[in-house]
Amino acid sequence: MGTKHVRSLLVLLIALLTATAWASHADAARPKRHRLLENLRGYSTIVMDASSGAVLSEDNADAERYPASLTKMMTLYLVFDALHSGKLTLDTKLTTSAHAAEQSPTKLGLRPGEQVAVRDVVLGMVTRSANDAAVVAAEALGGTEEHFAQMMTERAHRLGMTSTNFHNASGLPDPLQTTTARDIARLSRALIRDYPQYYTYFSTPEFTFAGQRITNHNHLMSWYEGADGIKTGFINAAGFNLAASAVRDGRRLIGVVLGGPSPYARDRYMAKLLDAGFAGAAPGDLPEVRMASATVPAQPTKATARAAKIAQAQARKTKRRSVGVETAVAATPASFTRPVRDTDHGWAIQVGAFGRIDGARKAAEAAAELAPVQLTEAGIEISSLKSHKRSAVHRARLMGLTEAQAHDACQILVHKDKDCLVLSPADLRGRSTRLAIN
Repeated sequence: MGTKHVRSLLVLLIALLTATAWASHADAARPKRHRLLENLRGYSTIVMDASSGAVLSEDNADAERYPASLTKMMTLYLVFDALHSGKLTLDTKLTTSAHAAEQSPTKLGLRPGEQVAVRDVVLGMVTRSANDAAVVAAEALGGTEEHFAQMMTERAHRLGMTSTNFHNASGLPDPLQTTTARDIARLSRALIRDYPQYYTYFSTPEFTFAGQRITNHNHLMSWYEGADGIKTGFINAAGFNLAASAVRDGRRLIGVVLGGPSPYARDRYMAKLLDAGFAGAAPGDLPEVRMASATVPAQPTKATARAAKIAQAQARKTKRRSVGVETAVAATPASFTRPVRDTDHGWAIQVGAFGRIDGARKAAEAAAELAPVQLTEAGIEISSLKSHKRSAVHRARLMGLTEAQAHDACQILVHKDKDCLVLSPADLRGRSTRLAIN
């Protein structure tokens, strides 16, 4: 072998050794929180007395997690700070940038250049968890969202949230944006303590913006006694998060649940934790919380009521059409039908009403993709309501669900700005001509 070839081999060997060393260095230098997050499973929870700050119960409370839209609690804290100092008023008009308008849903649908009042920005974040509203606030107070995120982190650390780092104002996915249940409880307490006059915004059940009625994503307030806020959050990497506060007999508790497998399970677990806190017991000493029908109706949220009104409006509109409407077939091949298996699986969800069967089918398929865990075994049914003029409206439904699956799926869809209506077995009895599609 010639000297030239030996030199080439030596250069190649050195390059390989250098690359290996750098790879090892990069892995070692990778933030510890990334390695922790890769292996986290299950809940992180804490219950705190709002007055004293005493921790009543905790489980994995210092595990680093993604905050998702709980991030907006800090965005709102800085907005409330600006309102308190006079830098902003609730009527101040803020300008929507292209960057704010291009944020992923959920959002208000703001357009570049659109002026929006601070009051609507606050309500948009509190109820719909609007990402565009969060960025509008961030740019108004920080110049850029990046600088505002630095402001958020600095203020968080001053509040004692030493395990929290923010990189955006909304909570959209960012691997470096992390927090803990303990830190979120501290932030919840700071919001209640420092800005009680603005904390009441978190109790808003709904508000109207640009002609659309927007309902609050925090459904715990609709059925848990004393609950009056504060914020939900979800991204795939985080699971379903919730910071909640409730008052009973003059005592206020704060609860945080991070990493829930579904909205229904998360809310139920939060109720159990708060019940234990109010009772002075350990969470494991109390029975599992059940959302009984006496307390929670089959359609417990204003979001489902809104979806029903939309479906009715669509039905009325479709009935007025005289041409171009397909009719559902009553006789359905057996292979296309997935029967409801038993009373436990007799629930369904409706995701819209359409003038054409193919539109209804596509909507049902899209819903199944957005909530695959809850709807993995659901059957698609197109229920057709005929008018005397032979036109029809076709309602897209996913059938064969348990009550929990139906509520979970609807909450996921509403979080993603999709219409959804929970249908109980009683609602489904005597339903109209239908076409079931597997």
